[in-house]
Amino acid sequence: MYKLHSFKESGNSYKVALALSMAGADWEKVQVEFFNAQTRQPAWRADINEMGEVSVLEVDGRRMTQSGAILLYLSEQFELLRMQDDERNEVIRWLLFDNHKFTANLASYRWLRTFTYPVAHEAVLTFMRQRTMAAIDIVNRRLAHSTFIAGDHLTIADLSLVGYVYYPAEELGFDLRADYPHLGEWMARMEQVPRWCEPYELLA
Repeated sequence: MYKLHSFKESGNSYKVALALSMAGADWEKVQVEFFNAQTRQPAWRADINEMGEVSVLEVDGRRMTQSGAILLYLSEQFELLRMQDDERNEVIRWLLFDNHKFTANLASYRWLRTFTYPVAHEAVLTFMRQRTMAAIDIVNRRLAHSTFIAGDHLTIADLSLVGYVYYPAEELGFDLRADYPHLGEWMARMEQVPRWCEPYELLA
């Protein structure tokens, strides 16, 4: 049994939840009251994650944090997610790009425009939008000639990049399917993988 400490608005939780779901793992959700400052409580940080972040995956009493590291762990546990030796570097390359550029900018922009009050200054939003668009454009161009992000089949690179793209356009500030057609086609392919589920349903 895997236990995933998460909340439904967290794309980094969704990445891990979707990996567990697609792999057919036996897992359950542990609700984190993020908006009630649970992750900022000293006891939570001492007991669950000193970094004050989700997702946190609990396995046999051991707790793992950081979605990229968790996905690497899960790739060793499940056949669906397993990497071939000759693709490992490419998968990790995109995993790092996602954590540094794609998710980092898209998630931050979504958070600043949707969940902060008062809303961030317009100059900050403009700066973050430009950085986000640059990262999305790289992924869209990649997917113009690649079925999945690291090649011709699903890998944890896809599960990392997919973390925030299925949240509503009014939250993201982008209509990704309309504005980035290759990314939209990839999203549709991801939806065809057995046990795919959107974030607000999977993490409800």
